[in-house]
Amino acid sequence: GRLEAVTQQMGYHPQYLDSFLKTQHYLMHMDGPLPFDCRHYIAIMAAARHQCRYLVNLHVLQFLRAGGDPQWLRGLDFIPPKLRNLNEINKILAHRPWLITKEHIEKLLKISEWSWSLAELVHAVVLLAHCHALTSFVFGCGCEQDEGSGGRGLLRPLSPGNQCFCEATAGNGCSQELLLINRKRSLDSCMELDSLRERMQRIHMETEGREEMRLLQQDREEGEGQEADLSVQDGSCIILMCAGLSPFTDTDREVTAATNLACYMQDPDFGYQDFARRDEDQTQVFRVQDYSWENHGFSLVNRLYSDIGHLLDEKFRMVDGLQSSAMAKRQGCEPSVFKRGIWNYIHCMFGIRYDDYDYAEVNQFLERVLKVYIKTVTCYPEKTNSEMFDRFWKQFKHSEKVHVNLLILEARMQAELLYALQAITQYMI
Repeated sequence: GRLEAVTQQMGYHPQYLDSFLKTQHYLMHMDGPLPFDCRHYIAIMAAARHQCRYLVNLHVLQFLRAGGDPQWLRGLDFIPPKLRNLNEINKILAHRPWLITKEHIEKLLKISEWSWSLAELVHAVVLLAHCHALTSFVFGCGCEQDEGSGGRGLLRPLSPGNQCFCEATAGNGCSQELLLINRKRSLDSCMELDSLRERMQRIHMETEGREEMRLLQQDREEGEGQEADLSVQDGSCIILMCAGLSPFTDTDREVTAATNLACYMQDPDFGYQDFARRDEDQTQVFRVQDYSWENHGFSLVNRLYSDIGHLLDEKFRMVDGLQSSAMAKRQGCEPSVFKRGIWNYIHCMFGIRYDDYDYAEVNQFLERVLKVYIKTVTCYPEKTNSEMFDRFWKQFKHSEKVHVNLLILEARMQAELLYALQAITQYMI
C-alpha cells in the first residue's frame, strides 16, 4: 500500500509493525462487508479531516486501482448519498467522539434506499478510527509531506530511504530472498500504474468530446484571453484534473491530491474542543468500568466483522508490551507506570476515565512539554510544528520517539472505538 515512510518508522519496533500491517491489510484488502473502492474513499474522508495529504494521496491511488469512479474524487457532492451520510460520524469521531449517540447510528441504519447494515457500519467505524489515529502517527513522526516544499521530514529514519525496515532495525542487509520480493513488488506496482493509466485514458476517450465542448463554452463565457482551468493534454490528465488532482509525472508517476482537501469534508471549522468545556447536561464522563474494550467492544466488533477484533486486540496488546525502560527511567518511574500515564492522559482528553487510576501521576511523570506534544499530535495533529519537536525530542532516542507516537496512535484509536461501539450497543439494546 506504499506506506514506506510509515513502515520505516514503525520498523524500529518490528513486532508491532507486523501486527499493524496485518490489520491494515485485513481492513483494506481482505473479505469484508464494504466494497474495496468504498474502503479507500472512507480512508480519504478520514485523513482529510486532519488535512493529511500523505494518506489522502495514498488512498486516492488505491481507490482508482480498486476500480473507483474518478468522479468521486471531485468531492463529497459527487459520491452516493449512502457514503456521504457517513460524513457526520466521521467528523464527530475525528474531533469530539464523546458526542456520538445511538441517534447517529439509528440515522444510518434506518430502513431506506441508502441505509447501512450493522456489519457495514462496524467496518466503516473501524476504518475511520484506524485512519484518524494513523494521521496522528504520520504527523507525529514527520511522514507528512507538504506538496511543493520538499516535505517537512521532521523525523528522519536512521537508514537511507531506499532500505527496508529490517535494515533500519537490525543494522544489517536483508536476505537475497527479501530483496527479490521487494524488487518484484516494485515491478508489480509499476505494472499496476501502467494499467491504471491505460484505463483512465479509455475513460477519457469516452468523455473527451463532452469535456472539450464544456471547456469551449466556458472560454466563450469568460471571454477571450482567459485560460480554461482544465487542459486536455493526455488521457490521464483530464480525469485527474476534473477530480482536483495533478496528473502523473515522469519522475515519480504518482497521483497527488489537490492542495485544498476541503472537497472531502463538510464543516471544516469543526475541531477538537476540550472535554472539560463540554455541556454537563448533555455529556457524561465515559467510565471504562461500565464499557471497556476487553469486556464489551471486542466481542461486538468481532461478531459483526469477523476476526477484526482479534487483530485489533493483538495490536493493543503489542503496543502495551513494547519495552520502554530507558524512556521511563528518565522520567523517574517504572515502564508500566510511564506507559499507562500516557495512555490514560490521552483517554482523559476524550473524556474516558479509569476509576482505579490516580490521575495525579499524569502531572508527576509527564513533563509539561511532553503533555503539550501528546495533546497536539492526538487532538489536532495538523498543527504540529518544528518547535514542538525541538523542545520535546532532545532527551529521547529515535526508537523512543516512535514508541510515544505508537502509544498515541493506539490510545486514540481505542478511544474512538469505545464511543462508537457503545453507541451501536445502545442502539441494538
